[in-house]
Amino acid sequence: MKIISHRGNLEGPEPDFENNPERIDFCISRGFDVEIDLWVDEKSGKILLGHDYGDTEVDIEWLSDRSNKLWIHCKNYSALFLLSNNHEEFNFFWHDRDDYTLTSRGYIWAYPGKDIGPNCIIVMPEWDNEIADGFIHPSCLGICTDYPEKISEMKD
Repeated sequence: MKIISHRGNLEGPEPDFENNPERIDFCISRGFDVEIDLWVDEKSGKILLGHDYGDTEVDIEWLSDRSNKLWIHCKNYSALFLLSNNHEEFNFFWHDRDDYTLTSRGYIWAYPGKDIGPNCIIVMPEWDNEIADGFIHPSCLGICTDYPEKISEMKD
């Protein structure tokens, strides 16, 4: 099962570290995949990380070097357009509060509390207290969480 760090969090929400390139690399070095929030500035074309808005610049090479470990949440049309037209190597998606969305690699990104199957990523099970109850679903592909360290310990 893949364990995906939500925005680079390891042991709960840490807003100061979310979508931080160094923190993302640290999570990858710990063996986790990472969900990141990606923006492309419509005027400048700069590639930016950030949840509510893009505030940390990266470049396409930075994304490419980590492409096998990133789950890229495109936060605006320009980010979606950039990845969909030029870079088949990336695993990316766009969603808001949809029950499900399909990533560019064909994985099902399942909103918290929805039915899941073997090709699904469970997103934020802690929102439904599933981590607190010792929840790890054996038939899913992975879990995206603010608590990847805890999930990793539970899995072992």
